[in-house]
Amino acid sequence: MIVLTEAQRQQLTSWARAATIQQRLARRARVILGSAAGLGSRRLAQHERMSRTTVQRWRARFMVVGCDGLQDRPRCGRPSVLPPTSRVLVVALACERPAERDVPLSRYSLSELTTEAAKVLGSDGGPSRSSIWRWLMQDALRPWRHQCWIFPRDEHFVELAGSVLDLYACRWQGQPLWADDYVLSADEKTSIQARRRRHRSLPPRPHQVGRVEHEYERQGAIQYLAAWDVHRAVIFGRCEPKTGKAAFGRLVDQVMDQEPYRSARRVFWIVDNGSSHRGDRAAEELRARYPRIIVVHTPVHASWLNQIELYFSILQRKVLTPNDLYSLTELIDRIHAFGTRYSALEKPFAWLFSRHELERRLREPLLQPDLWTSLTTAA
Repeated sequence: MIVLTEAQRQQLTSWARAATIQQRLARRARVILGSAAGLGSRRLAQHERMSRTTVQRWRARFMVVGCDGLQDRPRCGRPSVLPPTSRVLVVALACERPAERDVPLSRYSLSELTTEAAKVLGSDGGPSRSSIWRWLMQDALRPWRHQCWIFPRDEHFVELAGSVLDLYACRWQGQPLWADDYVLSADEKTSIQARRRRHRSLPPRPHQVGRVEHEYERQGAIQYLAAWDVHRAVIFGRCEPKTGKAAFGRLVDQVMDQEPYRSARRVFWIVDNGSSHRGDRAAEELRARYPRIIVVHTPVHASWLNQIELYFSILQRKVLTPNDLYSLTELIDRIHAFGTRYSALEKPFAWLFSRHELERRLREPLLQPDLWTSLTTAA
């Protein structure tokens, strides 16, 4: 009979009861626990459906090594029939565009990559589809996927983006913001349609998601202009029939005519380069009406720096999708009601991207040399 220590008993019991452990290890643990309880090899073999010889072998290994003796010993495995050059070739194919080999594809799928590897290595030397899948997973390669991105081409990119990021970090021109300084992020979300579905939408049911009719009747469209207080987590918005300087000016009036912005020291408005507020002229016109306003433009193709885009994304997912509304008035009321609801949370966005992180990203070798030269010169 085997005598177990308390530590061994706890380890074997956890293996025997675990739901996610390998079953062969759980069976071996039950064999040792049963032997320690006084069961013979014949009864253990019947209970675990293994031979008596197997039971005796695991008992003997446990007596010599302990719990580690129940683990599988390292095996050399089946020798590989594919030379290392096959894997190198597959990885090289996955890391280049098909057009570089005159293949009329935009990107490789797993099957197409297998076919191309067979053409290069020959029908007898080509790896199987499963082998190529395993190699790609080991190197975290997915040539069938792609991601769109854009090189920053604004020669003052670092300067403009850095100013926005500094405001998010409560700094301006190297100095901390005052307590009565406020930062607003503003933009327009255009062409929001009220869509009345031809058949009533159905709520979720057990084993069935909610259903929304595909066809709809348009009930009109509105433009939503909004400003997000970055540090107070308050949203200000208005719906207009069309965008433009006049509509954006009304949004500015809506915000600046109320406290605490009416008596603030400075109010920073972060905007993109849309036609409603583009360039120095638009900034001067706003400053002539409200001397406390400082307009800060994001760089070209950098609307992702504007926090109002995060709110628009939330609005789209939580309010506008799916869109089943009977009138334009209902759409407007729902948008404003959600703005009030979201402001009540008083939860600013956890913005972690800083000027230091921006400068580090721009130093990565992925950037083109001529672009990097212009960006570092501007910095």
